[in-house]
Amino acid sequence: MADLFSSLSFRCGISAPNRVALAPLTNTQSHDDGTLGDDELRWLVRRARGGWGLISTCAAHVSPEAKGFVGQLGLFSDAHDAGLRQLASALVAEKTVPIVQLYHGGARSPFALTGARPVSAVAGEGQGDDVARAMTEREILACIDQFASAAERAQRAGFVGAEVHGAHGYLLCQFLSRNNTRADGWGGSLEGRARIVREVIRAVRSRCGTGFLLGVRLSPEDFGYAAGMDLDESVALARWFAEDGADFVHLSLWDYNKPSIKRPSEDIIALFRAALDPAVRLLVAGRIGTVADANAVLARGADMVSIGRAAILEPDWPTRARDANWSPEAGPLSRDELIERDVSARFVEYLRRFKTIVRAE
Repeated sequence: MADLFSSLSFRCGISAPNRVALAPLTNTQSHDDGTLGDDELRWLVRRARGGWGLISTCAAHVSPEAKGFVGQLGLFSDAHDAGLRQLASALVAEKTVPIVQLYHGGARSPFALTGARPVSAVAGEGQGDDVARAMTEREILACIDQFASAAERAQRAGFVGAEVHGAHGYLLCQFLSRNNTRADGWGGSLEGRARIVREVIRAVRSRCGTGFLLGVRLSPEDFGYAAGMDLDESVALARWFAEDGADFVHLSLWDYNKPSIKRPSEDIIALFRAALDPAVRLLVAGRIGTVADANAVLARGADMVSIGRAAILEPDWPTRARDANWSPEAGPLSRDELIERDVSARFVEYLRRFKTIVRAE
C-alpha cells in the first residue's frame, strides 16, 4: 500500500506532492456568466493552503447550453480567461496540482439556466421546456470540439490538467448508459455509446499535448442519476479511455464501503486496478472522511483518494492528517463555522440539503 503522504507521479510527467485530492464540488460561488467569483477563488485557495496534493475545480461548463447549476464556473468564453488565470496562478503558488473538470449537463441542463431546450443522447420524457431532445450528429461533433477547446483554454490559463466528467448522469454519462439506443454509430453497442467520450479524450490529448494531465470520471454502476451503467462495461470503458490517452480514472462510488450491485462479493476498486495498466492512476471518491478511510481505499488498489464532504468541514485535512492523534470534524457545523472555513454564505445555502454538513438553525 502506498503512503498517503508520498508523492504520486502520472505518466504524463506531472507529479502530485501527496495522494490526497480535493474532489470537484458544485459550489455555486461564481458569477452567472461563468466568470470566476471571489468566493470560489477563496474557497479553492484555502484548500490549497491546507496541503491538498491535487485540486479540481467544480464541474466547469464547456458551452452556454451545458450549464447545470447557478453560479457555475465557465470555460467557453474569452471573458473567463482573466479569472481562470488568477485561479490557476494562486493554486500553483500553493504547490498543488490544479486541474479543471470539463462538464456538460445534457438532459440535466435546465432551460431556466440556459434558455435552450436540453439535449441528450436520446429524447427524454415528460413535459415542458426541460424535456431533452436527441442531439444531432453535427451537435455531437461540435460538443467534442467544445470539450477540447475548454481544455485548451484551461491550459493557456495555467491549469496543468483536466478531468472529463463522464459520471453522475450528465451528458457524457447519458451517452455511456445502456439507455442510449441510438442507431447512428453514437449509441447502441458499447463501442457506439463510448464513442463520444473516446473522441473527447483523443481531441483533448491532441490539442493539449502529452504533458497535459488528463483523466475521466466514471460512475461504475446504475445508481442515482447514473441510470443504465453496468459494472463490467465500465471496467471495459476505463481500459479504452486509458488507451485513448487518459492518465487517470476517477471512480465516483458515493460510498467506498458499499458492495457492488452486480458483483457484491468482489471489490470494485480492486476490479478496476486489475484491469488498468499500473501506469494509469486510479482515483477513488466515496465517503472518505478519516485517515483510516483513506488508507483503506489505498490498500484496495487506489493511487489517490478524492475527498469532498470532509474537505468542506476540514480545509486543512491533508496537513492535519499527518498527526496520528488527530480526528477530523464530523459535522454538522453552523453557518458561521462554515463561513470561517471559507465556505461562502451562498455555498452554505446550497449545502443545507446535506444535514450532516450544515446544522439546522
